[in-house]
Amino acid sequence: MFYRILKFAGQSSYLLLGWLTWLWFHGGLSWEFSLSCLAVSGLWLTITVLGMRQLFTTYFDLFSRLKVLLPLITGVALAGLAVFTAQTDTIFYAAAGELIAWTGVYILYRRNRQQYMIKGHGPLPKGTWINPSQEALRPGDLILTSGRIATRLHESVGHGEVVVMGEDGRLMAFSSYMEHGTVYNRVEVLTRKPESRGHYVVMRLATPLSAEELELMPKLCKIMLKENDRWRNEARATRDKVLAWLPLPGFVKNFIKAKFKVTGYDWFGLLTGRRAASHWTCIGACLELYARLGVKTNRYGTGLLGLGTGLLDPIMPVRFLSDPAFVLLTEEDKKALAGGNAAATAAAVSTGGAVSA
Repeated sequence: MFYRILKFAGQSSYLLLGWLTWLWFHGGLSWEFSLSCLAVSGLWLTITVLGMRQLFTTYFDLFSRLKVLLPLITGVALAGLAVFTAQTDTIFYAAAGELIAWTGVYILYRRNRQQYMIKGHGPLPKGTWINPSQEALRPGDLILTSGRIATRLHESVGHGEVVVMGEDGRLMAFSSYMEHGTVYNRVEVLTRKPESRGHYVVMRLATPLSAEELELMPKLCKIMLKENDRWRNEARATRDKVLAWLPLPGFVKNFIKAKFKVTGYDWFGLLTGRRAASHWTCIGACLELYARLGVKTNRYGTGLLGLGTGLLDPIMPVRFLSDPAFVLLTEEDKKALAGGNAAATAAAVSTGGAVSA
């Protein structure tokens, strides 16, 4: 509830300031011109500074960057106008102070940007382990990959899959695809792709799963697969029933069936951020699996102003980079794994044992 209140307050502030800026632009403010410029710029400066720590932490999110850059451009322009049109020394010096403050915001923004690197179509924290080897994966890991969605959103990652230990002891990846709905594949589908076809990063649960939870994971995946199959069959039957009732030519009905396939993917959730009961987006399937395991993550898809799920609040996988439930694997983890393998090799050689691949 507290999260929803904070979100409501934050987004309401942006909407109100946007409306106030619109009034200024159309001359709807009754104040003196320089004073109105000073006031609107000061309000944008206040809300930006108050949220700056959070916005810098989530720099990899496009919206976080825009929440700094757009107010920065608007605030500097308005403060500059206030300086050049000031009728009193008080307004002049206040506007000059705002320009100095905006300059400080920009310097801090540039300094924060240096902590990130560009990978694909967006930033990632420097030192991120790109494309960890399969041997580095553990059950419960969240794999975030690049792809079509990441390209469209200009983000570093845009798809998610959960690593699961299958009942046969092999590592599997659980997710939902636009073309197939909920899927359960070998992790090699992701880890054996050449880097030229994209990249992926791995988020590890901060609190490891218990033995009971690890044993439960593949069973939950099978249950979710069956739920998705059942929904897909029912949705197809409903669609075919509606098409049979409509007075349309056969070729038109066949075109609709071919063009609008029911795959088990939640297209509505892709736009709104909802998490449906039996069909999901990729990240929706991951969140549903974690929720059924009792893993607490950040709240996603709470809607516009935090008033409810499924209202203009798509869940972007890049936001998991700042979720406290996970820890991003870094180059330090890569070195630790390599050191551990070297130690195991040395031990095996000294004892005359074999080293497993």
